[in-house]
Amino acid sequence: MSDVAAVVFDLDGVLIDSEQVWDDVRRAYVRERGGRWQADSTARMMGMSTAEWSAYLASLGVPGTPEAIADEVRQLVADRYGAAPPVLPGAAGAVRTLAALHPLGLASSSPRSLIELVLGHAGLAPLFAAVVSSEEVDRGKPAPDVYLEAARRLGVPAGGCVAVEDSANGLRSAAAAGMAVVAVPNAHFPPGEEALRLADARISTTADLSPEVINAAATAHSSGAAT
Repeated sequence: MSDVAAVVFDLDGVLIDSEQVWDDVRRAYVRERGGRWQADSTARMMGMSTAEWSAYLASLGVPGTPEAIADEVRQLVADRYGAAPPVLPGAAGAVRTLAALHPLGLASSSPRSLIELVLGHAGLAPLFAAVVSSEEVDRGKPAPDVYLEAARRLGVPAGGCVAVEDSANGLRSAAAAGMAVVAVPNAHFPPGEEALRLADARISTTADLSPEVINAAATAHSSGAAT
């Protein structure tokens, strides 16, 4: 069995089916406030921290400060989640299985308020030893900051962790942190092959995430045999 120091999950697209919720909310927000959505806006914001995407929306012509924009969009997303955030089928079970074997971290681009809402609703909050929002680090994904901070808070070397990611910028972030990476390609915004090549293992859904997949990714990573 491979030596896995910890497993670090992304949230959006891995534990909850939410990437399209963020996209819908931000598109409508820009349109309703007289901004100009660009053809590459969705791709550019994937993985951005709150400070980064709110400043980007301001650059599209949305009035108000980035801080005010962030507050309004966060509330709109929370309203869309309602009392039942869209936890992906099998995701909670996968987390519980792995929590019995490894320390767990979470490294997400979502604001901490929404992370806590989702983990609380799903009953998963006690299973994560470290939870990091990219609000809390200097740079969002694809920079490695949020994953490096998760490893630091877990007290383990980043190179001993296995990350679980769905997006191109998330895959780049985890790989740049030196972690082994399991790709769960996002169904709504699938990463390109260039980003997928950074992964050490691929699965179709989070429900397929098992101890065997985690160990296979760690083994491939340690041997330099990413697929």
